[in-house]
Amino acid sequence: MYGLTRGTVTLLAAGAAGFLIWLATQIDDGTTGGYWAVYGIVAAAGLTMALSQLLGGWTKWGWPRLSANVLLIAFVPTLIAAGWVVVGHQPNPNWFRNHVLNWSDDIGILGLVRDLAQYAAVLAFGIGLVFGFSFDTSGPKVAREPAEPRREPAKASARDTTAAEGDGDGKVERDRTPEPAERS
Repeated sequence: MYGLTRGTVTLLAAGAAGFLIWLATQIDDGTTGGYWAVYGIVAAAGLTMALSQLLGGWTKWGWPRLSANVLLIAFVPTLIAAGWVVVGHQPNPNWFRNHVLNWSDDIGILGLVRDLAQYAAVLAFGIGLVFGFSFDTSGPKVAREPAEPRREPAKASARDTTAAEGDGDGKVERDRTPEPAERS
């Protein structure tokens, strides 16, 4: 993948994501297991698209790493909000689905959850996409030259005079005679 451009990698990822979505259509989502298989594959298609930007761009030429800020600030809220709808849309009643629908009714968003249920595939794709955005590349490690050793501040010499020895105006007078330069 080293020599491929971002456009080429994006095209390949779009093809792979399209294949994953086609594969998801081949699974019966009438059961709870089939439902989660379908929407898990659709989420993997979203992840594929996000990772294509990471691998195709490779802008910093470093190793992929997880960005904790993006994970916590973007992915976790996306997972909660979109996952809420996806869980509430399961075909067969179970403990999770029943609680999501009951809690949605209690807080007055049941209508919204039911309206968004027909877009569960888009929400699952978005979950995978935002999860993929949680990854970034770190720049290459740059070899730095050793820093110069710290120099101690110069100590007062006997030639310095103090304010007590001054002319009474409170200013310190210093002997400004330059030191001889080193010859090489």
